[in-house]
Amino acid sequence: MRNKLESKVGHHRLIYLLSVAQRRLQRWMAAQPQNEVTPAQAGLLFILGKQDGVLMGEAGAALDLGPAGISGLVDRTAAVKLVERRADSDDGRAWRVFLTPKGRTVLAQAKANAAEVNAGLTEGFTSAEVDVVARWLMSIQDKFPRDPEE
Repeated sequence: MRNKLESKVGHHRLIYLLSVAQRRLQRWMAAQPQNEVTPAQAGLLFILGKQDGVLMGEAGAALDLGPAGISGLVDRTAAVKLVERRADSDDGRAWRVFLTPKGRTVLAQAKANAAEVNAGLTEGFTSAEVDVVARWLMSIQDKFPRDPEE
């Protein structure tokens, strides 16, 4: 029975397919001339579009980045004048990140670009099929938490 199950499940090569799909999508998106930002920078802008002035740690957690990763991302995004970092008024050790006016403009374009990409990704699939894929991808986050101790 185990061999039959392995042959049914194993032929999908889900780890490989997921890895290749992620790399190709990231590379394709980064190569698009209309994209003014990297996918990671767009993610930061999306977070700030929902709640401007989030703590750096909150932004990092939302993007699944550690302290060094979010710090570098904010630095790169601030260098192109899309965000600015400000000290937290309640905790001098903490930093908050805010959209600049230029960042708001780029966010609007990033949203439009993301809508086009999402439309292309879901083309040829029913809403029910897309719901299953989305549920499966979300389940990966639960099955493999960022902190293995969770």
